[in-house]
Amino acid sequence: MIGLLVTVLVLAVAGAGFGWWTVQRSFPQTSGTVELPGLDAEVTVERDAAGIPTVVATSDHDLFAAQGYVHAQDRFWEMDFRRHVTAGRLAELFGASQVPTDTFIRTLGWRNVAEQEYAALDEPTKAIYDAYAEGVNAYLAQRSGAELSLEYAVLGLQNPGYSPEPWTGVDSIAWLKAMAWDLRSNLEDEIDRALLATELPAEEVARLHPAFPFGSMPTIMGGPAGAAPAVVGEPVAIGGSATQGAPGAASAGQVHTDAPAEAAAPDAQAVAALHELQATLAEFPELLGPAGGEIGSNSWVVSGAHTESGLPLLANDPHLGPALPSIWYQMGLRCAERTDTCTYDVAGYTFSGMPGVIIGHNDRIAWGFTNLGPDVADLFIERVVDGQYEIDGVRRQLSERAETIQVAGGDPVEVTVRSTGHGPLVTGLTADYERIATAEGEASGSSEGELQLALSWTALSPGTTAQAIFALNRAQDFAGFRQAASLFDVPSQNLIYADVDGNIGYQAPGDIPIRASGDGTVPLPGWTSANGWTGRIPFEQLPSLYNPERGIIVTANNAVTADPPFLTADWDLGYRADGIERRLAAALDGGARLDIDEMSSIQLDTRDANAETFLPLIASLELSGDAAKGAAYLDGWDGHADVDSGRAAYFAVFWRTLLDEMFGDLPEGTRPVGGDRWFSVVGTLLGEPDSTWWSDEERGVAGRDAMIADALARAWAESERLLGSDSAEWRWGRLHTLTLTNQSFGESGIAPIEWLFNRGPYELGGGSAIVDAIGWDASLGYGVDWVPSMRMVVDLSDLDGSRWVNLTGASGHAFHAHYTDQAPLWQRGETRPWAYSADAVAEASVDTLTLRPAE
Repeated sequence: MIGLLVTVLVLAVAGAGFGWWTVQRSFPQTSGTVELPGLDAEVTVERDAAGIPTVVATSDHDLFAAQGYVHAQDRFWEMDFRRHVTAGRLAELFGASQVPTDTFIRTLGWRNVAEQEYAALDEPTKAIYDAYAEGVNAYLAQRSGAELSLEYAVLGLQNPGYSPEPWTGVDSIAWLKAMAWDLRSNLEDEIDRALLATELPAEEVARLHPAFPFGSMPTIMGGPAGAAPAVVGEPVAIGGSATQGAPGAASAGQVHTDAPAEAAAPDAQAVAALHELQATLAEFPELLGPAGGEIGSNSWVVSGAHTESGLPLLANDPHLGPALPSIWYQMGLRCAERTDTCTYDVAGYTFSGMPGVIIGHNDRIAWGFTNLGPDVADLFIERVVDGQYEIDGVRRQLSERAETIQVAGGDPVEVTVRSTGHGPLVTGLTADYERIATAEGEASGSSEGELQLALSWTALSPGTTAQAIFALNRAQDFAGFRQAASLFDVPSQNLIYADVDGNIGYQAPGDIPIRASGDGTVPLPGWTSANGWTGRIPFEQLPSLYNPERGIIVTANNAVTADPPFLTADWDLGYRADGIERRLAAALDGGARLDIDEMSSIQLDTRDANAETFLPLIASLELSGDAAKGAAYLDGWDGHADVDSGRAAYFAVFWRTLLDEMFGDLPEGTRPVGGDRWFSVVGTLLGEPDSTWWSDEERGVAGRDAMIADALARAWAESERLLGSDSAEWRWGRLHTLTLTNQSFGESGIAPIEWLFNRGPYELGGGSAIVDAIGWDASLGYGVDWVPSMRMVVDLSDLDGSRWVNLTGASGHAFHAHYTDQAPLWQRGETRPWAYSADAVAEASVDTLTLRPAE
């Protein structure tokens, strides 16, 4: 018996040791010396206590080669997984289950466009991508299999023959297409409107998709609702006007109809196909997070007139889907001495797989991003006969290309992609998609040919974003910033700006179509050029601000301006922007000045405008039973969704219950997720107490007050079920949790594998359409679906004093010390300093790796 126990113990210890060796063998070398072929001179990589590197080199070539090497050290599996997604090659890794995803991506042709963009690069930019690839490949030459990352050991269980191929510049550029796809505009809204139209009249569909409230919510150019317009001249409003005008007005050279032709409600077959398309979009790999109305970001900048230092402060927290590792990788890129051949001194958040810094600052300027969200994708119904499509009565040959999808453990799959002048035919993916086109075509009066859907999307044309990042990294003033922005075509972003001379600014860049008719909210017939795109909005017409008189610029995916040019009909409705404006106004009341702590505090604001709307009404109702208990419990609540607030938890349950009771009979796929759109819809209905939306025949409820009372009572019972009978112990964080999930293996369904790579749950406050935008989907539950993926506040008076935090950590290696070391800080709303100047970097350094040219 003793011998048996000893044997079992020895085997257990050996197994644990082997497992730990397997895990640790992929951890990178962060000190000492490594030879890197192709370098011209030595490069140093200094890491601070969080493992965040600052790379110092003597040439641009060496700087970006080292960036590629360091990215590969910490994140190569992430890079490899991403490039398989963007090339439509997931089936090579995971087998036949990924063929539908690969087919969809091949149809869109991300990799093809990336190849064209790479070929069109100017030589200096191409040299950067090539140098970066050299660094990645130097790392691949040193390691293989599980030495690269633990994921390769797991992958080897099902795909033992896989070995990563060399990295290329095209691999990097293709990632921009994933960014553009995840930050696309309103395809989901178009599907939602079509499904709602099957059961509701047009006016009710419009009610459920409210327009931006220009009279009551802030715009980027105009500031708070009702504020005086910015001065034109000096300060400057470039491009779009800073005053508010009638929404939907047209600019010179652009035709926009305020009332586009309405499509008839699709038939039952089309409804089924719409649901399938909706499901396809939902299952598509979303590398930046969930698409649609809830994805967003906050950024704002204040001039020195409002700060303690007398120089600007700039804040940014992009809201994306949570992922492990985080979408961001923090890094500094510095030339030891600025020369003609070494031109960078920049720091901030990067994407692994991409050279350069996406968001951050250099020695003179800082910048941040939020999603602009213009409508850059349209569906066109095409009439196809014998391999030809029709345009203005003339038949033209469809263009075709063949794609071969390699499948791990299976036979290759051949795919033929067909396109019209509008774009690829997405109806070629499944037979059900053809029913969408048929139904839409019948509604449009077509009677000839096979009807299919083509997708027009600006990201399917070669662009210049691949060059924009480096121009932005080198920019020294607002003119250079705008020049870089002019290259940033896809995805369109709100860019905010500040510099060490005290200037602040804003620019809306992007490749945004001009439509011959319609506003992009419904599919239109493609066989007439009357419905096509006639061009792009010139950069000079896109909105821009420089040193606005009020000294504040706030962007939170809200409308830029009511004035032309027309950008989209589907803006974020402004609740977060209004919350930021309120906090700034309160902080500056009486002539006070902002500091970096106050800017960080605003990022963590949990005020729930939706709760504030309901609380006075609930308090005024005559209630009994559990509804009265609920109202009494909410009495005195300040409406903040803090992590330890039981009232926030109960209100969330009430809100979800109310949405289900009011809108639970809507067509599948259109039910409320919560957030800004539904805040607006229900908030408007509160002023219509006798609306039929307040009736539920099945429950015998009629009228606003009766339905609210019923929802309060049901929510009380549900809260007791979820949180226990003692309401004093309720906490929002017990319902509102985040599990950080590995993008590739984190949802494998195999518990031991998920345990290896996932972390959490983390209890959180905040919520949807709240400044601290830790959002949740009311159609699914209370768990966290999108988050501030990082938080940053840059102090232009002291760049070393700026504050930063990442969602997870620098490392992509499970069980590494920096895998999730920043997650507890992020959870608590804390940020950390990050050294920028050479002296501060040296002082903060805990590890120094020297990369030297190979002998």
